[in-house]
Amino acid sequence: MIKNFLLNLLLSLVWVALTGHLNYVNSLFGFLLGFAILWMLTRTGTIEEKGYFYKVPKLLLFCIYFFYDMIRANLEVTKEILTPRFKLNPAVVIFEHSLKSDFEITMISNLIALTPGTMVLNISPDKKYLYIHSFNLKDKEKFAEKMRNGLEKKLIEVIR
Repeated sequence: MIKNFLLNLLLSLVWVALTGHLNYVNSLFGFLLGFAILWMLTRTGTIEEKGYFYKVPKLLLFCIYFFYDMIRANLEVTKEILTPRFKLNPAVVIFEHSLKSDFEITMISNLIALTPGTMVLNISPDKKYLYIHSFNLKDKEKFAEKMRNGLEKKLIEVIR
């Protein structure tokens, strides 16, 4: 997988060098072109060789999902700040996750902290629970289910 990623970056750099334009759009196009070329060359390869071609689209979808969620949370926090009535319901949720490694726990904690209105306060000593503070929480079960089926599930797809 690392080999395919490095080859993809190399093909992207070759594209930029051949066109002579170093900008984001041209680099992204070169990366996508390199991705397509590598995909065509390794269609008949082993599962290990094809793993890269499953991970990259999942990573892009995860980034889109996370940015959408972050923008939605920004708008929600802005709305709560600008409205004159005080209807906040801050709460702490004990979230049981299914993550296995310290890296996965660190990643989800950082992603939760990047989302406005939420913050990880603590991780249990056995590393099975995250204590998450929410700025305005209406339903704890719905929040935990959204975390489990949204952020955690998509993060596991990208990392594992």
